[in-house]
Amino acid sequence: MEVEADVGTEQISSSDALFGPLDIFLLVALLGVTVWWLIRNRKQSDAIASSGKSYSIQPTSMTLQTSTDNSFIKKLKSSGRSLVVFYGSQTGTGEEFAGRLAKEGIRYRLKGMVADPEECEMEELVTLKSIPNSLAVFCLATYGEGDPTDNAMEFYEWLQSGDADLKGLNYAVFGLGNKTYEHYNQVAVYVDKRLEELGATRVYDLGLGDDDANIEDDFITWKDKFWPAVCEYFGIESTGEDVSMRQYKLIEYKDELPERIYTGEMARLHSLTNQRPPYDAKNPFLAKIKVNRELHKNGDRSCMHIEFDIEGSKMRYDSGDHLAVYPTNNPELVEQIGKLTNVDLDTVFTLLNTDEESSKKHPFPCPTSYRTALTHYIDITMNPRTHVLKELSEYCTDPSEKEKLKLMSSTSPEGKALYQQWIIQDNRTIVHVLEDLSSCKASLDHLCELLPRLQPRYYSISSSPKLYPNTVHITAVVVEYDTPTGRLNKGVATTWLARKQPADGEVHTVPIFIRKSQFRLPTKAQTPIIMVGPGTGLAPFRGFIQERQFLKDDDKQVGETILYFGCRKKAEDFIYEEELLDYEKKNTLQMRIAFSRDQSHKVYVTHLLENNLDEIWRVIGVNNGHFYVCGDARTMAGDVHKTVLKAIMEKGQLNEQQATAFFEKNGNAKTIFGRCLELIIY
Repeated sequence: MEVEADVGTEQISSSDALFGPLDIFLLVALLGVTVWWLIRNRKQSDAIASSGKSYSIQPTSMTLQTSTDNSFIKKLKSSGRSLVVFYGSQTGTGEEFAGRLAKEGIRYRLKGMVADPEECEMEELVTLKSIPNSLAVFCLATYGEGDPTDNAMEFYEWLQSGDADLKGLNYAVFGLGNKTYEHYNQVAVYVDKRLEELGATRVYDLGLGDDDANIEDDFITWKDKFWPAVCEYFGIESTGEDVSMRQYKLIEYKDELPERIYTGEMARLHSLTNQRPPYDAKNPFLAKIKVNRELHKNGDRSCMHIEFDIEGSKMRYDSGDHLAVYPTNNPELVEQIGKLTNVDLDTVFTLLNTDEESSKKHPFPCPTSYRTALTHYIDITMNPRTHVLKELSEYCTDPSEKEKLKLMSSTSPEGKALYQQWIIQDNRTIVHVLEDLSSCKASLDHLCELLPRLQPRYYSISSSPKLYPNTVHITAVVVEYDTPTGRLNKGVATTWLARKQPADGEVHTVPIFIRKSQFRLPTKAQTPIIMVGPGTGLAPFRGFIQERQFLKDDDKQVGETILYFGCRKKAEDFIYEEELLDYEKKNTLQMRIAFSRDQSHKVYVTHLLENNLDEIWRVIGVNNGHFYVCGDARTMAGDVHKTVLKAIMEKGQLNEQQATAFFEKNGNAKTIFGRCLELIIY
């Protein structure tokens, strides 16, 4: 080896020069091109930087993220925080509660951060104990059939399947649910229990909020005891200061407008004009309304049958799924807020998060105009929560009005009673509050920060894709009611949809997307079914019946299809009467109908069920059929539940304990959305 090396060295040293004139010329040229390219690239970068454009102002700009971007531990440490509040939210309430807790933490020397578990490495909970006085709070909603919300699903599954050692993790849980449904706050109950099983320490008792009653009262009552427990656990004291901090800073564009201005899009700019699939909550499809007709024949109420054109959208649905509709607020209410706050609604602005560590840079798509924000992005018709009233009190110049708002935002018995009466029972919106407290001259940008996002409205789809693959139908009652203050409140979505009447070639469009459901027909068409759907509870069953008729027309064997329907008067609100009677004539459908006000004594579907216990047991007990309920979960569904148990006991000859066991083994209650419930026995 040494000899070979010496020879090689000698050969090189004794050869001619290594680089000739041509080689040197080419190297110099290459070096010159490289220097030119670097200088040109730097100039372009400087030009972009000096233009004032920033990705932080554009929430939907695509930026590459590494795995460290999802490290909430790193964010906590870099910003000197010890409190992280995770939220599982489908409608925004859970996220709102999380934000309020994180904001209040500073009063207790716990600097807080709000975090979306979907955007975090939740395995890092194992190492949260490395931060002194650290605390993780979970505000978790239960959604659908006792399921976690979409953004909390992965975290929930991680808890279920994993066996992480969470010793040293301090935590607390607040749940958001609805007592009218069987799986009340199931997610929060499970997470609270599971964290303890994995070794974590519960700092304060599980809190359960009931949206059917007063979830705001449940929340403020819970956190009023939560903070003292936190102080005692960590040996800290409240600063005593009632800190009021803005989460977002305002940027208004008076002279030069930004190039990118949102006009109602959910995420991607121009997504409503430059449509491309797939369509979902962040990218809704702009569907044309093909049909919008009245279903009620008489009376002072209105029920709409609306058909949306989805041809070419590549959206698919099944009978029982839900249609989500993005509505807009009433222009009159929007204008009124502009007048009450003395703001030019066409002013373009941005709200930029002052927390640089937050993944949520804006409360809604920005930059936009105040008019667009109030029309498309902000809920201006719900009852304002207590923290909003507290912030509004600072704008009052009348001492009595200031004290009134402060009292309603407190947790004192007097304050809670006043809030319940003046806000909830009197059904005041933010517009009504500003009208009735004339000295409260609130800042509009602050209202845009405080008020929740306007959420999509969900409707049971009332059609079958087997008959209508290119259209999707909904059935909706127009919501209008008088309040104790003499005002007329109108439902945001239904009154907006009612105005969209396709006539004289005029085209009306609505942003929509499909939400999948577990509400399904039996896999086997021969399986008998009983459907209980008074009023618009009939909606999903219309799709079921259409599907069974389609199968029958295709010479398929179809099981018994029995509908229990109820309304006030046959001549007034018997919706889809002609269709249903036609299905009955074809022997596809058997109907049991209750017209509650067509006789001296009221008759409801529950009365009809009571008279047909044999039929109920024959379908569910003998023939292993399915039993569905869609309607008022607060009252009607409970009565139906009792009747089914009675049928099982009397006709199945089982005692109460055996009947309950049969029911729990073979049936379950499932939420469709809002007020609908499915009770399947199989």
